Amino acid sequence: MKLTTVIAAISVALLSIGVSVATAGSTDDEIASGLGAVLGQERAALSDIPEERLRMLASAPSTGDDTDVIETGIIYDRDFLAEQPAATGGAQWECLAEALYFEARGESVRGMFAVGEVILNRVASDNFPDTPCEVINQGTGRKYQCQFTYTCDGRAETITEPRSWERVGKVARFLMDGAPLALTGGATHYHTKAVNPSWAQRYPRTASIGSHYFYRQPVRTASN
Repeated sequence: MKLTTVIAAISVALLSIGVSVATAGSTDDEIASGLGAVLGQERAALSDIPEERLRMLASAPSTGDDTDVIETGIIYDRDFLAEQPAATGGAQWECLAEALYFEARGESVRGMFAVGEVILNRVASDNFPDTPCEVINQGTGRKYQCQFTYTCDGRAETITEPRSWERVGKVARFLMDGAPLALTGGATHYHTKAVNPSWAQRYPRTASIGSHYFYRQPVRTASN
C-alpha cells in the first residue's frame, strides 16, 4: 500500500471525526482549521515511517493461517513471499528448503514456517544435532530411525514443482537469516493430523497449524 493511500485513509477517519464535531455546534471555519492542523501533524509523522512498515500497519489482521504479521515484517501470505527475491544459500539452506519441500509444500505459508521452526528448534536443543542437515538426516538409513519420513521412504528426492521449490526456498532463507521462531511454542516434533503416534500421548502439544500438530519434547528431570 502506498504512503498516499495510508494518508488518505487517515484523512477519511479524521473527516469522520470532523462531522461529529460539526454536529456538536462547531463552526465550519473552526472545523477546517482544526482538521488542517491535525492532518499536517499526521503527514509529518507518517513521512518518517518506512513505507513497508506503513503497509504492515495498514493491513487488517486475518484469522486465517496465511496472513499473521510478526514484528520483523514477515507476513505469512503467499503474495508477500511472491514479492521477495529468489532465495539462494549454501548446504544448510538447501537441506532446510528440501525438508520444507517434501514435508510442507502443500501447507499454508504459516504451516511451512512452523515445520521449519521444528528443525531449527532441534538445532538449538542439546538433544539433537547442531545443524539443519544433521537434524534432517538424523537416523536416515536405519530402519524406523529416520526423523523425517521423506529421507527414508525409498523414493528419490526429486524436485518436480519449481514454484513450490521457489516458495519454500524463500521460507528457508527467512528462517536461516534469523526469523523469530514464534509459531509453535518451542516445538521439536510434529505429525500430520491423519496419524496418532504413540509418542504424541507423552509430549505436550504446543500448536495446531494446518494439517499438523506440534509438540515439545518433555523436560527430563533428574531422579533422586
